[in-house]
Amino acid sequence: MTRTAPPVPVPDLSRQRRRALTVLVASQILGGAGMAAGITVGALLAQDLLGSTSLAGLPAALFAVGAALGAAVLGRVCQRFGRRLGLLLGNGVAALGSAGVVAGAAARWPVLLLAALFVYGAGTVTGLLARYAGADLAPPEGRGRAAGTVLFALTLGAVAGPNLIGPTGTLAHAWGVPRLAGPFLLAAAAYTAAALVLLPWLHPDPLGPAQPQQPGGTVAEPGAGPHGSVRSAPGVVIGATVMITAQLVMIAVMTMTPVHMTGHGHATQAVGLVIALHVGAMFLPSPLSGLLVDRIGGRRVAATAGVVLLGAGLSAGLAPPTSVTLLACALVLLGVGWNLALLGGTALITDATSAENRAAVQGLADVGMSAAGATGGMVSGPVAGGSGYPVLAMAAGALALAVIPAVALSKRGRSP
Repeated sequence: MTRTAPPVPVPDLSRQRRRALTVLVASQILGGAGMAAGITVGALLAQDLLGSTSLAGLPAALFAVGAALGAAVLGRVCQRFGRRLGLLLGNGVAALGSAGVVAGAAARWPVLLLAALFVYGAGTVTGLLARYAGADLAPPEGRGRAAGTVLFALTLGAVAGPNLIGPTGTLAHAWGVPRLAGPFLLAAAAYTAAALVLLPWLHPDPLGPAQPQQPGGTVAEPGAGPHGSVRSAPGVVIGATVMITAQLVMIAVMTMTPVHMTGHGHATQAVGLVIALHVGAMFLPSPLSGLLVDRIGGRRVAATAGVVLLGAGLSAGLAPPTSVTLLACALVLLGVGWNLALLGGTALITDATSAENRAAVQGLADVGMSAAGATGGMVSGPVAGGSGYPVLAMAAGALALAVIPAVALSKRGRSP
C-alpha cells in the first residue's frame, strides 16, 4: 500500500510581510529622528564654522546633490541585491556622514564638514526610498496604504528629533564638541540603530534580488531592465513627472516663505511655526493619501494634487504678508498637495514596473525629484527678488495645475 507523503507546510507569507512592514516602520522612526535633527542645524553649523552668512545655504545644496546621487546608487543596489541591503547601506552611509560632520565640527575643518554633509545627504534619501519597500510588501490593492504607512512613520521620528537639540547639544559640549554638532550625534546613533533593526529582522526581503529569468525558464524581454524601454512606459513617465513637478513647486514656495515672512517683520518663532506645520502636512496625511490611492487610483490622486497645489499657491500669493494664520494655511495646503503627488506618483511607477526593473527605475525617479528640488531652491530667489513672493507662489500653483492633472489624466495614462 502506497503511503501518501504529508503536504509540505506553506509559510504564512502575509504574516511574514506584515512583520517585515513593522520592522520597516521601526527603522523609519529611527531614521526620521536622524534626518530631522541633522537638517535642523546644518545651515547654522556651516555658518558658524565658515564664518559667512552667504555660505549658510551650502548644506541645503549638498543635501540635494548628495540625495540625487544616493537615490541613483541605492536604487541600483536594491535592484541587484534586494531592498534590505539597499536600505541597510543607505542608513549606514547616513550614520557615517553624521559622524563625519561631528568630527569636522570638533576639528574646525570646513572641508571635512562639507564632505560629510554631502555623504549625509546621500544617506538621508533612504527615508523616502523606503516607501517603495512598503509598497512591495503589500498586494496591489493595498500598496498605497503600505507606502503611506512607511512615509507616516518617518514623521514620528522627525517630530522627536528637533526636540532633542538641546539635550544633544549639552552632551556634545560635555565631550568637547560644538553644541550645534549635538544633533548629528543623535543622527549617527539613530541611523546606526535603524541599520541594526533592518539587518536581522527585515525578512522576507520586500523585493528580493533581481533574477535573470522569469519563472518557468522564460527570459525577460530585452530592454525590460533598468536601461531598457521601461523608462518610457506611460506609467513611469506620468508618475515621475507628477512627483518632479510637485517637488519643484513645493521647494520653490517653501524656500522663500521664511524670507517673505521675516522681510515683513515676523519673528523667527512665527516662521518656525509655519514651516513646522508645513512639514507636518507633508507627511502626516500619508495614511489617508495611501488609502485614496487604493480606492480611486494613483492618476486621480495625482490630478487632485495639482488642484491642491494651485490652491496653495493662490493662498500664499494672496495672503496679507502680516497674517501668519493665512500663510500657515497656505503652507499646509502646499504640504498636503505634495503628499498626494508623491503617493500618487509612487503608485503609478510601482504599477508600471516589474521586479526585474522596479527598484532601479524608482531610484531614477527620485533622482529627478532631488534635481527638481535643487532647481526650485535656486530659481525661487531670483523670481521672488525680481517679481515678488506673491508672483512666485501663484506662478508655482499655476504650473502645478497646468502640468500635474494634464499629465495624470492624459490618454496615455488611461492605457493598460
